[in-house]
Amino acid sequence: MFLGLALSGPVVIFLGIIALIIFGPKKLPEFGRAMGTSLKEFKDATDGIMKDHEDKDNKDIK
Repeated sequence: MFLGLALSGPVVIFLGIIALIIFGPKKLPEFGRAMGTSLKEFKDATDGIMKDHEDKDNKDIK
């Protein structure tokens, strides 16, 4: 769950239809690509923070 929302099949389809209405069929792939890029950058940043934190913990133990 994300912020109390269950993303089941019908909910995802409904959100897709709403996005199609709001952004239109031409802008939707562009929007999806931007969201994917943003998610990848966020994941990379959090992975880097976790690695730094683990390195610091390992250094403190030695």
